[in-house]
Amino acid sequence: MNILVINSGSSSLKYQLLDFENKIVMAKGLCERIGIGGSLFTHQNSNGYKIVKEKFEMNDHRAAARRMVDALLDPNHPIITSLEEIDGIGHRVVHGGPIFSEPAIVNEEVKESIRKTYDWGPLHNPANMMGIEACEKLMPGVPQVCVFDTAFHQTLPPEAYMYGLPYRYYEKYQIRRYGFHGTSHMFVSRRCADITKFKASTLKLVTCHLGNGSSFAAVKGGKSVDTSMGLTPLAGIIMGTRCGDIDPAIVPYIAELEGITCAEVDKIMNSESGVQGISGVSSDFRDLEDAAAEGNERAKLALSMFYYQTSKIIGSYAAVLNGLEALVFTAGIGENDPKLRQTVCDQLAYLGIKLDPEANKVRGEERKISTEDSAVEVYVIPTNEELSIARQTVEILDLDKCNMEDRPC
Repeated sequence: MNILVINSGSSSLKYQLLDFENKIVMAKGLCERIGIGGSLFTHQNSNGYKIVKEKFEMNDHRAAARRMVDALLDPNHPIITSLEEIDGIGHRVVHGGPIFSEPAIVNEEVKESIRKTYDWGPLHNPANMMGIEACEKLMPGVPQVCVFDTAFHQTLPPEAYMYGLPYRYYEKYQIRRYGFHGTSHMFVSRRCADITKFKASTLKLVTCHLGNGSSFAAVKGGKSVDTSMGLTPLAGIIMGTRCGDIDPAIVPYIAELEGITCAEVDKIMNSESGVQGISGVSSDFRDLEDAAAEGNERAKLALSMFYYQTSKIIGSYAAVLNGLEALVFTAGIGENDPKLRQTVCDQLAYLGIKLDPEANKVRGEERKISTEDSAVEVYVIPTNEELSIARQTVEILDLDKCNMEDRPC
């Protein structure tokens, strides 16, 4: 059984082709700079064949999907011989709004519903739709499924998802907390439930998806009960270029002082803020750590803010859960930054967390990093959003049930 997973951005298309039976990533690749000139194509397959940043003009997502298909069908480097060998296509869709609480098989009604979510995900959802429609034209008859980043958080109770605004704005416009990175939070929380000593049905867990975009989820018995991102992915902790939570009155205040529009302030909050805006160095945490080691005080401040806010959110979620049994670090920073994990866990020692310094010397590998006598089990669990999307695609299409392990070989 072969499942193609697509993640479309505004100018990119990322893909993986997975063979479930043999637990293999058959091929994966990335189309970059779609529609903006200087397009690049990268591809590799399980036979060792690679294309690295090939210059190939792609004016739209259909052209990108065509290049992807050509690579998958390349007779000189065969992976599949026909598109009929693809049993299903799973698409990442960032915002499902109040409409989608689970994956959905693509049809005209679903596509129209996704279009209604464009206001909530203006940077992501139109691009996700372009990927869906490109595959629809190139691979007619292959069933497609949408998997929504917001769906995992649809179990939040009203006291967690409502804002303190007039209720009419919720009734008229569905303005509320939605949360993001749900596919990642679902994957690592389920994996943690499999390996922890605590009972899965009642497990009190905080998952930390820490990368250029970062979010947290309080998970109880497998269900998300709180999350740090909100109506949009701007909310929560300070991020690479995003400011995270701020006093909302700052927006009109800056607009008035600078003589700019609220839309321009929004762009600043999304693209010029976060650790990049604080440090003046970079949005890449590796660059920040190098600069901090050389004595750059603003880089040190940016890192300290990130560590502080991470500890604060985890502590607040321990209160939400009425206790904490397990803590998971995942995504680019969470999986690869031992210093972050040590600093945060030291700050949370009052919860009975004890980190094993030797075990914590890990990057990108699944490992328990707490001591045996730690009251809270702490794990590094690499996320695998593509596998999670593929699994959900298999489930909703009711394809031949296969015994999937936690990740392909």
